[in-house]
Amino acid sequence: MTAGRVATVGGVPVPIDEVDTREARLRDGPMAATLPAVGTSEGRQLRRWLTQLIVTERVLAAEAAARGVTGQDAPDEAELLPDTTARLEIGSIAAAALSDPCARALFVRVTAAVDVSDDDVAGYHARNPLRFAATNPDRHGWRAPAVAAPPLHRVSAVIADHLRAAARRRAFRVWLDERRAELVQLAPGYEHPGDPRQPDNTHRH
Repeated sequence: MTAGRVATVGGVPVPIDEVDTREARLRDGPMAATLPAVGTSEGRQLRRWLTQLIVTERVLAAEAAARGVTGQDAPDEAELLPDTTARLEIGSIAAAALSDPCARALFVRVTAAVDVSDDDVAGYHARNPLRFAATNPDRHGWRAPAVAAPPLHRVSAVIADHLRAAARRRAFRVWLDERRAELVQLAPGYEHPGDPRQPDNTHRH
């Protein structure tokens, strides 16, 4: 692995000490027992993941500064990433970076024009008629799956919100990938964890 730096972002070096500090913080934290051992293939993959997080944070900070975006009035993290599915959609690195209010405010700015059409909403309802159907508890408090689809007009707003949020996560992920491709240069040994060219990305059964 290259001594001194792990990457550059817009030509600015990212020192290896920054990855060391992040890793040490994790290994001193409550999740320490779940982390891979230092020096193993999985341990090197952890350092690659941390490198990706650091360069992503730098890209987002630079973009926010260029656009005059601050963390003021940023949405809550749960608003952008309400569940595990949302985090999987956007990717673990972007999801971790969005813990920062300034990054969330930038998300809003980048995706502000993303919307869905009435046809999108109607098509989703036709394919998933029971997705947002209300369930009623029986006298024991148990809820059975809904058997009747609600009319479109009753659920159109919630479907639109659902589709719009997913579309904005996709748009942000694509935009972020493009900005990282343009601004980030990774040092040998600190390639993306999923890069098939690096030796620790091996598929095992």
